[in-house]
Amino acid sequence: MNIDRMEFISWMERIMSRLDMLDDHMEDMQKHRSSIDGEELLDNQDLLQMLKISNRSLQRYRSSGKLPYYTISGKLYYKLSDVHQFIRESFTAPPSRKKANK
Repeated sequence: MNIDRMEFISWMERIMSRLDMLDDHMEDMQKHRSSIDGEELLDNQDLLQMLKISNRSLQRYRSSGKLPYYTISGKLYYKLSDVHQFIRESFTAPPSRKKANK
């Protein structure tokens, strides 16, 4: 397949134009991300990936009341600040070991 320089440039311009459109679309999605009271909301998928836990573990944290959640139109959401608080409370540093004096 042999294409001339002008045709190649035209293809590249179309590709770049589409990439620019995708970039604009992604920026719009970031701006319109779900929030409540100005605070970002995370959904189940966000949390599963962030915490690297199973769906069942996430359900257990909700059921036990350790992780507050909100239901909006049948979908579960978590405030980012609540997730940070949950992490601080759940994953504390292990106690330091005392060295034996000899």
